[in-house]
This record gives sequence, C-alpha cells and structure tokens, in this order.
Amino acid sequence: MIIRSRTPLRLGLAGGGTDISPFCDEYGGCVLNVTINMYSYCTLKPTKNGKIKFIASDLNQVVEFDTAKEIPIDDKLPLHCGIYNRIVKDFNRHKPLSFEMTTYSDAPAGSGLGTSSTMVVTIIKAFQEWLNLPLGEYDTAQLAFDIERNDLKFKGGKQDQYAATFGGFNYMEFYENNRVIVNPLRMKKWIKNEIQNSIVLYYTGVSRDSGKIIENQIEAAKNEKSLEAMMHIKEQTIAMKEAILKGRFEEIANCLNQNWMEKKKMADCISNPQMEEIYDFIMTHGGKAAKISGAGGGGFMIIWCDPEKRYDLIRELKNRDEGKTKVVDLVEYGAQAWTIYDEE
Repeated sequence: MIIRSRTPLRLGLAGGGTDISPFCDEYGGCVLNVTINMYSYCTLKPTKNGKIKFIASDLNQVVEFDTAKEIPIDDKLPLHCGIYNRIVKDFNRHKPLSFEMTTYSDAPAGSGLGTSSTMVVTIIKAFQEWLNLPLGEYDTAQLAFDIERNDLKFKGGKQDQYAATFGGFNYMEFYENNRVIVNPLRMKKWIKNEIQNSIVLYYTGVSRDSGKIIENQIEAAKNEKSLEAMMHIKEQTIAMKEAILKGRFEEIANCLNQNWMEKKKMADCISNPQMEEIYDFIMTHGGKAAKISGAGGGGFMIIWCDPEKRYDLIRELKNRDEGKTKVVDLVEYGAQAWTIYDEE
C-alpha cells in the first residue's frame, strides 16, 4: 500500500499580515488568496521494520529514527517530526508507527507561496488517508496551524494552512480565539480567466526567513504608523474582493499596488533596494501592479499586467538575467490524498 498526497501553494493577493496575532485578535484580519498549480507532495509507505524514515528530496535531507511514540525534533526536518508526534499523540493512542515518507515541493522554502504550511497540510493529509482520520477542512487547517505555531513555535500567520486545505479563491476572516471563516468567492468564469491571464510570477532569487520578518512586523505593529498601515491594508483587501467579484480589473490592479505600498510601512525589512529596483523595472516595462507574495523581503513577486502585454513583459524580465518568470494556473481544489493498493 502506498499513500500519496498533493496540496497546492497559494498567492497572497491582499491582506497578508492582518492574519497575525495580536492584530487579528484585537481588530480582526482579512486576507484574499488563491491556490495555484504548484504543489507540495508527500508519499507515505507503511513498513514493518520498526523504523521511521523521512526523505525530503528537494532539501536533500534524510532522517531516520527507531519507531517510537515520540521522536526528537530534528533540526533538518522539524516539520516532519512535529507532525508525527502530534498524529501519534492525538489520533493513534500513543501507538508508534513505522513507515517511509518522501516529500518535496515545487517551490523553495522562503518563496512567499506558503511552502512550509502547505507541506504540513500535505503530510497531515497523507496520515489522514492512511489512518482514516475524521478531520474536516477546518480541523485539518487548525491542526496544521497548532503544530507549526504552538508545538514547534514557528512564527507566522493563519492564512497559509487554510488556503492549502480549502483551495480555490478565498476571502478569509480572522478573529480572536483562533476563529477563522473561509469565504469561497463565487466569481464568473470569465473573470477568473481574465485574472489568470493577467498574472505573472517573478522569482526574485532571494529566499528569506519569514519568521524573522514576522517577528519584526509584530514588534513594529505596536507603533501608530504600522497599525495605520494594517488598517489601510484591511480596507484595500475588502475593496479588492468587491472588484474581483464585479470584474473591475483596473481596481484590482490599484488595490494590489496599494496593498504593497501599505505593507512596506509595516516593517523596514519587508522591502529592500533590490525589491524596489525590480518593482520599478516591472512598472516601466508594461506592468500595472506588483507586490511580494508572503511576508516580504524576497521570494515570488506577483505581477499584474494587460494580457496582451504579458509576453513582452516576460521577455523583458528574462533579459534582466536575474530571477525567473513563471505563468501559473489558478486551481479550485485544496489538499488531496489517495491510496494505491498492491497489485495481486
């Protein structure tokens, strides 16, 4: 028996940062995101050899343990170890499991596409398939959040786990006591097609530690300037939701730009001279809007442009000899898992 799972990464279109405590607990946060055809993958093979073996192909890391009801959190693959411990504790009555697990992602860590949280969700989804765990979408997302933020103490917001689990185009609301409401956007097909044809991703080539950026953001949010910026981001996120549902594409571009301008005010480390140079290049070569996806500091930049000018913009970006361009499809589903049974 082989269990496989696949979970889509996400683009953070607007509202990122307002899903982080303590801001969302006190003021309420809102985020717009959409999943794309880039994924995190997991293959789980149950074994009887009394071993736990984690293989992270993209990270070129292999970690192996004797099976136990709790394993140490290895520095190489802390997410894998933390998930195992929680699954055994909460869902397998502390009975150890023996298996081999292989994981990899279509995007590197620190890309701004929610790679870490998406990997957590896809590993949980594989265990859910194997052990037949009674987890709904909200349950899965909250479990992923608990493991990352509470068990492993990794800094971050709440949107990534829910985007990965639910999938699609969502407007998410975040409140105190970890209350989250996921609102799928029911848009016309032609609107979705136009949005998809208007987006280009540009990988800046700079990976960053989102946890450190978020720590700085949390600290900066205590001052009036940052707090005001986050309030403006909320306003622009609500405005973008309305523009998307009504197919007002110029307003979408404007909201995307405004989100980026306000987000930079939240902490000094969110942008840097390299990011500003890339933004200026995009805007002078046919782009209508651009912003970093995720915490900031690097990773993927989301670019909005006229579809008929997209090819020309991509060519200009390629001629820079820096970074990489990518065209993606928007996908409507979240985490998926399936079982392959041995052929007789």
